[in-house]
Amino acid sequence: MKANRLIKKIGFGLMLLQATAVVAQDSTNRKKSFDITSSFKPVLREAAKINFNAAPPPVDSSKPQLSYTIPQQLLLLGYQPVPLKPIAMEVDSIVSWQYSNYIKVGVGNVHIPYIQAGFSFGDGKTSFFNVFANHFTSKGNLPFQKHSLSTVTAAGTLKTPKGLEWNGKIGFNSNDYFLYGYKPSTLVFTKEQLRQRHQAVEGKISLRNTTATEFGLLYNPNLRVTAFSITNNNNKATETNTILNLPLTKTIGKTFGINLGFTADITNYTATGKAAIQNNLYYISPSFSFKTPNFFITTGAIPSWDNKAFTLLPNIMADITTNDQRFTIQLGWIGYYEKGSYQRFASLNPWIAQPTNLLNTRVQERYAGFKGSLLNHMSYSFKVGFVQYKNMPLFVNDTTDGKTFNTVYASSLEALQLHGEIALTEGENFQATAGLTWNQFSKVVAQPKAWGLIPFEVTSSLRWQVFKDFYLKSDLFLWDGPQYRAKISNNNFDSFKGDLAFDMSAGIEFKITRQLNLWMQMNNLFNNRYERWNQYPVFGFNVLGGVTFAFNQK
Repeated sequence: MKANRLIKKIGFGLMLLQATAVVAQDSTNRKKSFDITSSFKPVLREAAKINFNAAPPPVDSSKPQLSYTIPQQLLLLGYQPVPLKPIAMEVDSIVSWQYSNYIKVGVGNVHIPYIQAGFSFGDGKTSFFNVFANHFTSKGNLPFQKHSLSTVTAAGTLKTPKGLEWNGKIGFNSNDYFLYGYKPSTLVFTKEQLRQRHQAVEGKISLRNTTATEFGLLYNPNLRVTAFSITNNNNKATETNTILNLPLTKTIGKTFGINLGFTADITNYTATGKAAIQNNLYYISPSFSFKTPNFFITTGAIPSWDNKAFTLLPNIMADITTNDQRFTIQLGWIGYYEKGSYQRFASLNPWIAQPTNLLNTRVQERYAGFKGSLLNHMSYSFKVGFVQYKNMPLFVNDTTDGKTFNTVYASSLEALQLHGEIALTEGENFQATAGLTWNQFSKVVAQPKAWGLIPFEVTSSLRWQVFKDFYLKSDLFLWDGPQYRAKISNNNFDSFKGDLAFDMSAGIEFKITRQLNLWMQMNNLFNNRYERWNQYPVFGFNVLGGVTFAFNQK
């Protein structure tokens, strides 16, 4: 037993020595290492989650109200004087119908018949060609109170690849007027004795460059020739008017410009049994222009030769505007001519007798004014001017029965003129305008009164597209009667003032089919028997209606 214990002790000691030796050996030859017999993995306990359940938004069935502020685009032009010309017949619809081919016919209690037609050709890009024709006959209640008009006009435009544009026009018109304004009314005349026929053949050609040349030049030479004649009771007067205009503009950057023009206005007039009359007018119009966003000025002078009589006319205009161009001040001192020709005088008063001489009217005007816009759709303008006329043509009744008018001249005449306009526009759906002109004539030389000149005038117009394919139009004018001369006894005459004139018209037009429209026009709604020219009352209330048929409309 003891021997066994001894043997175990010896064996344990040997094993301890062996382990020590191994440890000592590993400390020199091997790296320390650890044997992991078990591992601890920490795990977080699952947290309780809070659930958010969002409620659906309420349904919004209302339409959003979107507002847009679009500034009004205004075209601001410097004041440019224009000669008096006859007023063309207005289109019955709110705007010109955009038909390539159409025929318009109508009848009324005064107009029997009324016919208008238009035809267009060309590709619409480089070539345009239009033909228009018009005819109507009107007859009133008074003896020989009738009038007929026939016109045919052809116009064309051709654009070249090099930026040139050719324009040409040729036309013919014939007007028959009857001298029904004789007094006393018991006088007896034949139809041929009272017929006064105006006929004219006109041709015009022009050339212009649509883009400036490499030297900044813009040109537009044009030539117009008119052969005019009036026949009355086998008495015939003929006149040829030729106007050559050669304008040239050179631009220097975006600020400066130089303008140079030459105009020759030649008239040859021959009356029955009288010597021919030459009335020639030549002038040169050089000017210099300066333009910035807030300031525009044109300054120059116009050397002119009126039948070889030299006159230097002013040509100074200035516009001063705000940054947004909603308010502009206008100033000017300008001079120009109104040509003295039988054709022009007859367009002002169709019942004139053959004039014995032709004089050009020289006009000088000093003016100041302003124009601008209010809100987004309203524009306005106002001007006050002092005007001087030299050789102003006036018309007075003849000394026999008064059915014709003699042409007399005021060698000098002055006028203080006020003119204002206001317009309201809503796109192409609504357009309303109103204008007022007041003239105070003074210092009339060589004539006792300013015969036939209107001292006060108010005009207004309305064009309204009430709804799709339905248009409404209306026009109104009012003027104070002009001065006229009338016989009070044998060889005794006195001056009188005409009555106040008031006239209003209204019309409608609407589609029946894609190609057919129905229209109606009512004139002089209040049946006022006023007189623009003494002894010539206008038509009373009259109505005119018909249809318009358009070709090639989709």
